[in-house]
Amino acid sequence: MGKKALELNHVGMRFNLSKEKTDTLKDYVIKMFRRELKYNEFWALKDVSFTIEKGDRVGILGLNGAGKSTLLKVIAGVFKPTEGTVKKRGKVAPLIELGAGFEKEYTGAENIYLNGALLGYTKEFIDEKYNEIVEFSELGDFINVPIKNYSSGMRARLGFSIATTVSPEILILDEVLSVGDAKFRKKSEKKILDMFDEGVTVLFVSHSLAQVKRLCNKAMILEHGRLIAYGDIEEVAAQYKKILGACEDMSLLPASVRRQMKKKKKKLAAKKKREKQKKLEELRLQEEQQVQQESPLQHSNENELQDEQGGKQ
Repeated sequence: MGKKALELNHVGMRFNLSKEKTDTLKDYVIKMFRRELKYNEFWALKDVSFTIEKGDRVGILGLNGAGKSTLLKVIAGVFKPTEGTVKKRGKVAPLIELGAGFEKEYTGAENIYLNGALLGYTKEFIDEKYNEIVEFSELGDFINVPIKNYSSGMRARLGFSIATTVSPEILILDEVLSVGDAKFRKKSEKKILDMFDEGVTVLFVSHSLAQVKRLCNKAMILEHGRLIAYGDIEEVAAQYKKILGACEDMSLLPASVRRQMKKKKKKLAAKKKREKQKKLEELRLQEEQQVQQESPLQHSNENELQDEQGGKQ
């Protein structure tokens, strides 16, 4: 057995959802002192326990609202779990919300230092990595333009370039390989694969099962905040396919799966239409053949009738 990189024991994450709207701070304080504030408890995670060994690449699967992103944020330290413990061994690089913390009025260059500081990088480290970040982001002269003028893809590319400039022991990825255009996605995936070669431990959330199978050696499935499967990627992927197939609520399915299902329905409808047209064409041909077969017989009968009438005369 290898060394443990990450260990979760009975982790739970609870959120209090307000039952009623409170418009002002004054109303909130008054209700708080009167103990009139009422909440509904929502457990985004409940009793989650697992161990990840160093060098493992684990895909996290689940329908929408299963708790995947919440789990990553708990591991990254963004959320403190309501119950249970999280033990991490090594530096963690969370690529969860790329570009979070960017200041719109600042230029891309200024935001490199701001975002780097939020991620815990020193100014000296950013100075050393600055050119590498700009080159990888492919922003060129736009690096000196305020972020407010960037497209969402440009912001994500800059965020990805900043976040991946370190060499962590544990890498947390939440749908970040879908940023930018096709060329940059290929480039970002190669960057992640290079990290894999260095033996980094990876937790990867993606709605693309094919991508998870390509990048990961293990996987887990979350359902309503609970861990229902964890193990070899092929076995877990097969179980996840069954869950997708059995899901009747389309809103719970990932957007990519919904698109695939719509394409399949369109193809099936087009196939049925072609088959119907083919059957109609076959029926039409059969009718034409029948008419052609009946015509000579009818013509022959008419001739016989004329002969009989001629004989009587």
